[in-house]
Amino acid sequence: MTAFNALILAGSRGGVDPVADYAGVTHKGLIRLHDRTLLARVVEAVAAAGAARIGVSTGDPVIRAALQGLPAEALEAAPGPSRSVRLGAEALGTPLLVTTVDHALLQPEWIRRFIEDAPGDVDVAALVARRDVVEAAAPGTARTYLRFADGDWSGCNLFYLANPRALGVVDLWRRVEAERKKPWRIAGLLGARTLLSYAAGRLTLEKAARRLGELADVRAAVVASPFGLAAVDVDKPADLDLVRSLVET
Repeated sequence: MTAFNALILAGSRGGVDPVADYAGVTHKGLIRLHDRTLLARVVEAVAAAGAARIGVSTGDPVIRAALQGLPAEALEAAPGPSRSVRLGAEALGTPLLVTTVDHALLQPEWIRRFIEDAPGDVDVAALVARRDVVEAAAPGTARTYLRFADGDWSGCNLFYLANPRALGVVDLWRRVEAERKKPWRIAGLLGARTLLSYAAGRLTLEKAARRLGELADVRAAVVASPFGLAAVDVDKPADLDLVRSLVET
């Protein structure tokens, strides 16, 4: 398998995080499952998958302190995840795997399979899972799905930046973040033809990824995961209850 480095996003959006507050800690990365924090679980999964160098993007001194004894280094976090990814990519280089500190169930096998299944000619790839695969693995879980002609899909918080060209997607992501309160402008980025195709139920996820790649001037692809739990992260208290039930029983 291709050698790669990894970036774990562990920044804070400011204010009280409802999941951290629910768990009685100051940061989601400090939530414990069994005897390990989410931070430790994600770092160890990425290391076991073969990452040569692991960076954790955070401005939280408690998270930085919690990295002691883990095979990872603290990197500066920027305002917004897209800028943090750019800083991480500049520090770590490519190929670069990007994930999040709340990916509580992350397994090395999911990472290795993702990288192996990513087409060799793409600059950037994202891991996704079909609704039926997710619901078979975690019945009753409430995920966010995007509906395309080829099914309903959920993101898996795993991205692969194969080379420096992939940073074009990060720059597009930054534009989307800047317009997040103006959805009509975000829609306008895709163009009328793509929007009409989506509204008519004719747009496949693969075509949508290709269109986003064109906008960023990169070759982009999505990779379908056979592991439904790869779509489960800890965004809300109910997610934490779910992962605890899966890990602690």
